[in-house]
Amino acid sequence: MRIHCLGGGLVGSFVVRNLHEAGLDVHLYDVVPRETPASFHLGDALAADHRQADFIVNMVPGSIGHKVLKALHADGHRIVDLSFSETTPDALPDGPGVVLWDVGIAPGLSNMLVALAQREFGHLDEVTIKVGGNPAEPDDEWSYMAPFSPHDVIAEYTRPARIVRSGSMTVVPAMDGLHTIDANGRTMEAFLTDGLRSLIKIPTTSMGEYTVRWPGHIQRYQATDLNPDELVEAWHYDAQRPEFTWMEVAVEAAGQKRVWTVEDHGKNGDSSMARTTGLVTVACVLAWTQHNLFADGIHPPEELPTEVIHSVIEHLRNEGVSISMSE
Repeated sequence: MRIHCLGGGLVGSFVVRNLHEAGLDVHLYDVVPRETPASFHLGDALAADHRQADFIVNMVPGSIGHKVLKALHADGHRIVDLSFSETTPDALPDGPGVVLWDVGIAPGLSNMLVALAQREFGHLDEVTIKVGGNPAEPDDEWSYMAPFSPHDVIAEYTRPARIVRSGSMTVVPAMDGLHTIDANGRTMEAFLTDGLRSLIKIPTTSMGEYTVRWPGHIQRYQATDLNPDELVEAWHYDAQRPEFTWMEVAVEAAGQKRVWTVEDHGKNGDSSMARTTGLVTVACVLAWTQHNLFADGIHPPEELPTEVIHSVIEHLRNEGVSISMSE
């Protein structure tokens, strides 16, 4: 089974290595040289020959993600999309390609957990997703380092957030709803960002996704005079600095409440965000290579079969990611 992976950044390189270790014939395409156990191809991924690929994993930055996906889709490929571009894949016409998109931690695993609740309870009264990757301890500066493309982080902070209120989709400014939360014993802050994407279509009375940061971070961003390139430098990822990823998905329905908590602190030199995002991607690719999940169409993660969702959860747990559920 031949897999073409486009983009070998922090998350992409992790996905490539794990797919290679799973015994697949993996080829990485990137515009910058990468150290990888896969077969490496330097250059523009769209100019490459992908006719031999059984699957393509699109992990380029969000700014070019949809352009790349559109071209691959038009060529009829089976694609797992992790680019998180502002233009979502459901804007593509039907066929000839087949797409499974947004298969990270959030969106991605968060969608799958909400789908499990929706399949059990039907209409959901309230859905709240809180998620963030942050340094283990705050500092006197940004208390943050970007675990994926910093420009995509800036997009999170500036893009208006689509949420559900009183059963209808509404749009609020990015960073709205700022409040203090308890993140497994840590006092942190959460604010609305545009992370629901396809989940906005699930029947619910109230739903929102919040990005989680150390107190003071987002206020510093709101007051900064730094341009995006300067912010990229300020948020440079330091692999030697301890960090963690934490997510809480809380669902209320029919008088019941269900809460999933996901946490990881990195392992063997891999960041927690690379692991929690990349392991979901890897599990989805492996499931698709082993089962004919989708023959056509454009599919968000909440459309995955229940047994596949449980296999994704089990894959993360087997790799040391903490996933717990309480009622």
